[in-house]
Amino acid sequence: MEKHISVLLEESISALNLKEDSTIVDCTLGYGGHSSYILQRIKRGNLFAFDQDSEAIRHSTNRLSAIGTNFTIIKSNFVNLKEELNKLNVHEVDGILFDLGVSSPQLDDASRGFSYHEDARLDMRMNKDNPLSAYEVVNNYTKEELANIFYKYGEDKFSKNIAKKIVEARKQKPIETTLELVEVIKSAVPMKFRKDKHPARQIFQAIRIEVNHELDVLVPALEQALSLIRVGGRVAVITFHSLEDRIVKQYFKEQCKIDDKVKGLPNIPEEYLPDFKLVVNKAILPSEEELKNNNRARSAKLRVIEKIK
Repeated sequence: MEKHISVLLEESISALNLKEDSTIVDCTLGYGGHSSYILQRIKRGNLFAFDQDSEAIRHSTNRLSAIGTNFTIIKSNFVNLKEELNKLNVHEVDGILFDLGVSSPQLDDASRGFSYHEDARLDMRMNKDNPLSAYEVVNNYTKEELANIFYKYGEDKFSKNIAKKIVEARKQKPIETTLELVEVIKSAVPMKFRKDKHPARQIFQAIRIEVNHELDVLVPALEQALSLIRVGGRVAVITFHSLEDRIVKQYFKEQCKIDDKVKGLPNIPEEYLPDFKLVVNKAILPSEEELKNNNRARSAKLRVIEKIK
């Protein structure tokens, strides 16, 4: 497996404000990039890491075992964050990291069907036990349902036309592979729009989000994360597209708001002050150097919130 470069690695690790005895949760273990850095810094602490991909878990278990034994991997979606930690008698933690989206090794493994550059069966499941795959979405959703997810999750202006072409194509025979789907998408997009960026990029993103319910689980997971954080603890979230970033930005902003009833008063009573503050007001972006070395960092944004009371 080629070396996977974790995005915004230094920035996210430093945002977590790690101490030797910190209890940290990595909600998106993946292939252990962020987790291995965290583990090196919390020699007397504990790391709890979530993932639903068996291959990623197998790889990361080996990688983390070479660093220490003070980690626990939980095979579950991070929407079950609180429930799974409660089972382990963990009710408060010092830091939580989310690195959203698909991991590079999943993209690089053509057989997983995430890539629009290589041929594979339409799949895109992060959890292989998930009954819904890209094949079902592409071949069973109505034209309206397809157009809706392409527009909502892919923000693609040719959504309706692409949905129409897919429905026409599958009347002849099911669309079974990634490159078959790419050809259908290309046929629906005017030639002049194909030069700037790959016409399938946003559509594949939209199908992936639908298959893995990525946006549905985000706010419930953030709510649980904030309820688990100790005073002084932080939640850091790396996003890779505008929809996710907007959700995180709005949710964090909401938590840091001063009650309208007392806004503008010279001395605001303690009980009306928010429990959280933004560590930085704007999203943290990758450095020029990181963008040079890692093309996949180009759309990444990091937002950080801290519990202050």
